[in-house]
Amino acid sequence: MLISASKDTTAKLFDVDTLNCMKTYKTDRPVNSAAISPTQDHVVLGGGQEAINVTTTSAKVGKFDARFFHLVFQEEIGRVKGHFGPINSLAFHPDGKSYSSGGEDGYVRINTFDQSYYDFDFDY
Repeated sequence: MLISASKDTTAKLFDVDTLNCMKTYKTDRPVNSAAISPTQDHVVLGGGQEAINVTTTSAKVGKFDARFFHLVFQEEIGRVKGHFGPINSLAFHPDGKSYSSGGEDGYVRINTFDQSYYDFDFDY
C-alpha cells in the first residue's frame, strides 16, 4: 500500500500492484503529508491552511494538528497538536512506537505513543 496527500483536502490509499484507490481520507484542510503505521491499522495526515495566510491567523484557527484515521473504516480516531504552521512531513518509526512531524514553524516533533494508543480498540 501507498498513501498520497493532496491540497484537495484528501489523502488516498492505493494498492501498489494495481494502483487502484482503495480508501479516501477526507479533511477540511489541505493535506501536505500522510503516513501508514507499520504496526496498527492507522494512518496519520498533516497539513493546514496555506502558508501565505499563516501570519494573519492563530495556530488554533490554522488547524496544524496531526490527524489519525483508522486505515479501514476511514474514521478520525485522534489528533495531536503542537505545530504553529502547516505540517509538511510525517513518518512513523519502523517499530511503530513513535512518529515524527516536520512543519513550516521550523520544528521537527518526535512523539512517542503511550499505552492507551496500543489499547485502543475501534468499535465497529
